[in-house]
Amino acid sequence: MFMGEYQHNIDDKGRIIVPSKFRENLGSQFVLTRGLDQCLFAYPMDEWHLLEEKLKKLPLTKKDARAFTRFFFSGAVECELDKQGRINIPQTLRKYELIEKECSVIGVSNRVEFWSADKWSDFVDDSEDSFAELAENLLDFDL
Repeated sequence: MFMGEYQHNIDDKGRIIVPSKFRENLGSQFVLTRGLDQCLFAYPMDEWHLLEEKLKKLPLTKKDARAFTRFFFSGAVECELDKQGRINIPQTLRKYELIEKECSVIGVSNRVEFWSADKWSDFVDDSEDSFAELAENLLDFDL
């Protein structure tokens, strides 16, 4: 399980350190792709394969299903940690996420998310006020 929040910088070559707490569970190779809310999702290979199987079951006849899977899979890249525990985030993904330098790396249960530090700060600010309301709306899910 991934949890916690870390701040790292992307260097001029597009490399970022993956927090050491996340490296073991991500493994030496994992998948990075466009996520929701303009962040990037990183999945360990076993989680990626589970997600891939679920997405394959979406009906090809549904326009939203086709659009989502195209967007999700077309942005996916296999990442490999270098000796310093870094990955290279491709320019297309950095552009989607709007990362220029400062990055927030957060653990979210079965995945790691990479956020522009500014976007993450805005998300936290917006969510703090509605956290209790969000929790109330999720009571039906037995949380």
